[in-house]
Amino acid sequence: MLNPRPIGYVVGLLVMSLGAAMAVPALVDAVNGSDNWRAFALAGGISVFFGGAFTVACSEHRAPGLSIQQTFILTTLAWLALPVFGALPFFFGEPNVNYTDAFFEAMSGLTTTGSTVFTGLDQLPKGVLLWRGLLQWFGGVGIVVFAMAFLPMLKVGGMQLFKSEGFDTFGKILPRAAEIAMSIGWIYVGLTAMAAAAYALAGMDTMDAVVHAMTTISTGGFANHDASFAAYGAAAEYIASFFMILAALPFVRYVQIATGTARPLFFDPQIRAFLAIAAIVVSALILFQSLERGGVSELAIRKSLFNAISILTGTGYASANYTSWGAFPTMLFFLIGLIGGCAGSTSCSIKIFRFQVLFGAVITQIKLLHSPNGVFSPRYAGKTVDEDVISSVMSFLFFFFLTFGICAVTLSMMGIAPITAISGAASAIANIGPGLGPEIGPTGNFAGLPDMAKWVLAITMLLGRLELLSVLVLLTPKFWRG
Repeated sequence: MLNPRPIGYVVGLLVMSLGAAMAVPALVDAVNGSDNWRAFALAGGISVFFGGAFTVACSEHRAPGLSIQQTFILTTLAWLALPVFGALPFFFGEPNVNYTDAFFEAMSGLTTTGSTVFTGLDQLPKGVLLWRGLLQWFGGVGIVVFAMAFLPMLKVGGMQLFKSEGFDTFGKILPRAAEIAMSIGWIYVGLTAMAAAAYALAGMDTMDAVVHAMTTISTGGFANHDASFAAYGAAAEYIASFFMILAALPFVRYVQIATGTARPLFFDPQIRAFLAIAAIVVSALILFQSLERGGVSELAIRKSLFNAISILTGTGYASANYTSWGAFPTMLFFLIGLIGGCAGSTSCSIKIFRFQVLFGAVITQIKLLHSPNGVFSPRYAGKTVDEDVISSVMSFLFFFFLTFGICAVTLSMMGIAPITAISGAASAIANIGPGLGPEIGPTGNFAGLPDMAKWVLAITMLLGRLELLSVLVLLTPKFWRG
């Protein structure tokens, strides 16, 4: 019999913590003389009340740990409950949107997608901008812990490949999760502080430096201006590119460096492949632009570097309308958005290691065709890849593209233009941020889409961020009989 108390207890704690965090933007708005602090105070009070009620109601007669079944449910409920309450400040106060838009923005924030329905960002109260940054910052560290603590044990999408580098959380969820948060959290905070200091040196004011540091390290991409990074100078773009790359690498490697072991960072096949892909993509864009414009310029190098890294890591910042560069860059940006960064990072999409496992399996099959009696096995990081890992990766890829197709078709049925429907679905399932075309491209946003389309995209963001299978398994009757 499923015991819901541990699930309710943890979800209640998370909602209560989210509500308490609303005091920070409320204070910022109050100090800056904006009446919008009342929206944060009201939303914070509601969140703390309901979160606290869940926590108290579920605190007694609960098991000391979580089963696999409970962990699957907890994961999905947490990422559903937090946007529900995280949207309240947007609904009660500025920018005075309906709850659909507020929920879309909160879900986009917590899943670090970066798609936005807000316009006039330059005129919004500072507390609202800070809250958007905090949502992405919380979501970023949350997904790192989730990826390293839960997914290897749940065997979702081939993540069991990293079981030895994860954390054994079953049966001791709260104390072990605290230990994970302590080890990874300090690295996360340290990188954020470094990014904020670098942005400040590049000329950003304190609010912009802090918010952009949070949305960079979380690879979220929310910006404080409608023009995104086009509002800043060259130094800010180079700094952002550097920290986006750092955020797309496995955080467990930083923990190992902190404990005196740097070797895994240099020999991780994910990191090598990610950096190689980034270098190839940026070089191809620079070459293309140099051929188009008759020479290489610093501007072309910077715009190619920044925008390519932003899309590859799933951050979603923009400093130029790259869809106007031509057909080749537009298609390249669409494809690299489906690659993503490394597992165990804040980046999103399919992830590098899955392509490596898939490539290894294909090579093995080719070898077997040439030598049917030979014994060949795909390898990753010098070790043989088990069949269950390959099966998990193939299942993930199948459901990833199936969900992408269903979302795109559903959007098109609402009368949305094909380029908007296809790129919007890809942006949501891969948690990239901007899509393609004039409406949701790098110079647009999602505000003009029908409300139903926004709900479809919000749910797709959730599926993409939680690696699909950890949510879809809840829809199977066998799961509830287990």
